[in-house]
Amino acid sequence: MSKQSGPQTIAAAAAPTADCLRCLKPLPLCICDAITPIQNRISLLILQHPQEQDRALGTARVTALQLKNAVLKIGLSWPSLSKALGRPIADPSRWAVLYLGSARLSDLDSDSDIVAINRKGELEHDQRGILKAVEGVVVLDGTWSQAKALWWRNAWLLKCQRVILGPARPSRYGKLRREPRPEGLSTIEAAAMLLSALEKRPEISDTLDATFERMLAKYQEARTALPELAPKVRPKRDYRRRKRG
Repeated sequence: MSKQSGPQTIAAAAAPTADCLRCLKPLPLCICDAITPIQNRISLLILQHPQEQDRALGTARVTALQLKNAVLKIGLSWPSLSKALGRPIADPSRWAVLYLGSARLSDLDSDSDIVAINRKGELEHDQRGILKAVEGVVVLDGTWSQAKALWWRNAWLLKCQRVILGPARPSRYGKLRREPRPEGLSTIEAAAMLLSALEKRPEISDTLDATFERMLAKYQEARTALPELAPKVRPKRDYRRRKRG
């Protein structure tokens, strides 16, 4: 008696590319079984651009799952920090926002890998006092152009203390996801660097970095068998003028 090819067969065939309901990654890339949330004193708010759709290599949701005191919001703009976070915030200036923009730490007279800058891109005075007073951190998730859009569409971010990073090593993404600048990090790496330094708890960085490495290893294992998980390469547009006939 031959086996029927019905809904069960279709479901079995679709299973490898189904998504995890928790991390929303394709099941072959899911690492939820290894994620145990850790407590962080300094709050983390991740604002993700709605067009950031790299489910395979994106780290925003994994970062939020790894930290107990973290919120992930997807959208383009919010009226205020309180609205974005979902709870009242009395003093937004006690929050830091990570945004590199055109600023480069290498151009500033500082030997620190995390610095606070003013609206002119200059070093703030009393770096130690400013960073010690930080109660929360906002991280913008998306490509460079998407992060710029989030920055300009949310004027309330100017009320927060802007910080930039100068990591000692490039992102662990390597060739999997190229960054236009060497100091560009994934969301999970940036959060690890910031929270670990601000809370003076190296175990935060150790935990998040290990999660990221596990995610990348899982991706490397899966993409050989499932080519559809490979990042989509956008074709270059031809901006040359067409010859008139």
